[in-house]
Amino acid sequence: MSRTCQVTGIKPKYGSSISHAHNHTKRRFLPNLQKKKIWVQELNRFVTVKLTAKALKTIAKNGTAVIAQLVREKKIDAR
Repeated sequence: MSRTCQVTGIKPKYGSSISHAHNHTKRRFLPNLQKKKIWVQELNRFVTVKLTAKALKTIAKNGTAVIAQLVREKKIDAR
């Protein structure tokens, strides 16, 4: 699961760099991933997850219930 958000599933996107002469070369747009240790109240423990910055902001606003559900379903390895 390299370079993939564990909650939203966002992966790198592909596109082109375009020069002033309009030459196209392939490039990748990488997601803004952060590896964080988050306290999950529902599980009463810390869970290490790799999330995008946008997912971190959403979890800070709405709570950690989504992470707890993914750990229970064994979609996130809770170490």
